[in-house]
Amino acid sequence: MSVHSLPDPGAMAAQQRTRAGRLSMLLVVLACAAPVIASYFSFYVLKLSGKPYGDLIEPTVELPAALALRDLAGRPVAAESLKGQWLLTLVQDSNCAKACEDRLYMQRQLREMLGKERDKVDKLLLIPDDAPLRPELQQALAAGVPVTVLRAPREQLQAWLKPAQGQVLQDHFYLIDPMGRWMLRSPVDPVPGKLKNDLNRVLKANASWDKPGR
Repeated sequence: MSVHSLPDPGAMAAQQRTRAGRLSMLLVVLACAAPVIASYFSFYVLKLSGKPYGDLIEPTVELPAALALRDLAGRPVAAESLKGQWLLTLVQDSNCAKACEDRLYMQRQLREMLGKERDKVDKLLLIPDDAPLRPELQQALAAGVPVTVLRAPREQLQAWLKPAQGQVLQDHFYLIDPMGRWMLRSPVDPVPGKLKNDLNRVLKANASWDKPGR
């Protein structure tokens, strides 16, 4: 008769702990990703509110890891730091004439129009030049919930965010998701209420996901 060794209880327990740990980690990842996945499903597949007002970006475009961001003091800022929030984004030159000021005002109003969902959205201004901002503009950007203002090389922004045919980067709002993916572009001179409906559609599936503004 052959004698077989009995299973090692310690080894079996270790294997069970490993499996349980992996399962727990998988559940955590799914829990974190589920709201964003649900919003994409609602926006792209179910299209709960009909045709979107803005242009859906399909496939979405990843935030470039090598995007050379700097704050207004010239300090480098990691592109990864932009992840974790929906970003209502503008690209505007530092001279910021009246059209630019109007867009910044609309950016602020759009966020406020989202009501209780507004804390899921950050306002981002990307500046593709090195000229100084007017002191009064800096003061306006810092009022209320501040705008995140960063500089980036124009050519890098043009390689990432694309305007509609015949337009320039400054003509649009760009919506970036919490994973750093560009997913929506507004029309030129958008109607605030219609653009707000698009924002609501991507946020409505995120009721369980809420992170304070940056």
